[in-house]
Amino acid sequence: MSKTYYTTNEQHYVLYTGVTNNIQRRMYEHISGTGGTFTKRYTINKLVYIEQHQDINEAIAREKQIKAGSRESKIKLINSLNPSWKNLLSTY
Repeated sequence: MSKTYYTTNEQHYVLYTGVTNNIQRRMYEHISGTGGTFTKRYTINKLVYIEQHQDINEAIAREKQIKAGSRESKIKLINSLNPSWKNLLSTY
């Protein structure tokens, strides 16, 4: 199963949208600084939103749709399921 997700830093200054088939591994990469330049630069360490998809193509299409939206629409999406912006990593 593939997942589309949002991560952020402690200040919620930056939102990062990604796709993975293993959220624990991917979050470890983000937190350890091996997940990519962007996530390392902004200390991305908090999983705040996640959607599950049956296949990778569906997840990638959803990622593109989310990325095309405004910051405001992304915040509304997160708030709709996680209004306190709790770190969801422990639930996966």
